[in-house]
Amino acid sequence: RSTHCISSAASDVYKRQGGSVTKSQPFDKQNKPVAYTLSGLKIVDLTRVLGGPYGTQILGDHGADIIKIEPPQGDEVRDWGPPFHEEDAAYFIGVNRNKRAMALDLTQSRGREILLNLLSDADVLIENYKPGTMEKWGIGYEQVLAQRFPKLIHCRISGFGSDGPLGGSPGYDAIVQAMAGWFSVNGEEGGVPTRLGVAMVDMGTGLYAALAVMMALYEREKSGQGQYIDMTLFDCAVSLMHPHVVNYGLSGKVPVPTGNAHPNICPYETFRTRTIDIFIGAGNNRAFARLCTEIDAQFLLEDPRFVSNAERVKHREALKVELESCLIRLDGAQLAEKLLAAGLPAGPIYNTAEVTAHPHTKHRQMFVEKDWYKMTGIPIKFSRTPGEVRTLPPRFSEHSLELLQEQGMDETQIRSLVESGVVPLTRR
Repeated sequence: RSTHCISSAASDVYKRQGGSVTKSQPFDKQNKPVAYTLSGLKIVDLTRVLGGPYGTQILGDHGADIIKIEPPQGDEVRDWGPPFHEEDAAYFIGVNRNKRAMALDLTQSRGREILLNLLSDADVLIENYKPGTMEKWGIGYEQVLAQRFPKLIHCRISGFGSDGPLGGSPGYDAIVQAMAGWFSVNGEEGGVPTRLGVAMVDMGTGLYAALAVMMALYEREKSGQGQYIDMTLFDCAVSLMHPHVVNYGLSGKVPVPTGNAHPNICPYETFRTRTIDIFIGAGNNRAFARLCTEIDAQFLLEDPRFVSNAERVKHREALKVELESCLIRLDGAQLAEKLLAAGLPAGPIYNTAEVTAHPHTKHRQMFVEKDWYKMTGIPIKFSRTPGEVRTLPPRFSEHSLELLQEQGMDETQIRSLVESGVVPLTRR
């Protein structure tokens, strides 16, 4: 990739994109414009990596105009592969659909002017720069944005916030998992502290941020005022430590890993059968009784060790031995179907390929295939205004010229911005 501001490749891109821009407008089968839940909402997205992009993708799925602003070197997760599609990693592709992409060098004053122009009619600014960066550039919320754009909602995502003992420290998912106690409760009993296989600190923060933005927009409808939202990975990770924090608060006992077993419910874990392991959850006495009936183990209902959930938790190991002595005779897949039909939570342990191929995944439209794009679907299902995968994840700076033209700039102005590196069309 080029290390200077403008390359011959960038010039070629400029020539290809330099004509008039025709923006696509979604239409339904009757050729009427589609109204999405968040149609008309404009969000300027300065976030990179995972948490912020995941949150803005949720909003983009439901019609918000997400303008993704990347630095000249691009969002670093474009390189987090393999696998790749045309030089963009699956990691990037998975959290950046339904967005328009623009590259902007905010270290240059003209880059910051373009950002401020974009914010002039924006509803939300979301960013995850290190605390103090926006202030250093002279575009901090208190010093500039709140006065200039009083209705703007500015959401910042950081590792630990700007103050306190860890204020300003960098935060990545795994580091915060470790520091918020997640490692200490994950893994097999007696095993080493283990990272979760899903980046749930980042994604959980993205979910919280999307919720916070919608709450702030709702409040703005009443007050007419925007506000600043201070989101941190650490806060969100601690808030998601349920039930471990409250268990510790009430018992004084430090939680430890329990493998697949639940610390508060029994039976609620994986069990061996004749064919495969399945997960069974029976959270109350009625469910436990039904389980015993379905697997022909009614004798367990007379055992005083298993008369209540509290007793079953206390005698967890003994109960597992008794249940597996019955389950080991049965076909796991057939049993899981039988238990589900009886209203009991149970299921086989699938891998990713099995999940994406499952008939229910397809029925719920939770695996999307569009051209080369293969990704999870939209989990929020509205009856009147459903979300949609309208546009695939953008290439670097794909919509820069379109967005500059929307600001009323002519070809000479745009060329100057491209050639100076303020708006790069290829990655540095």
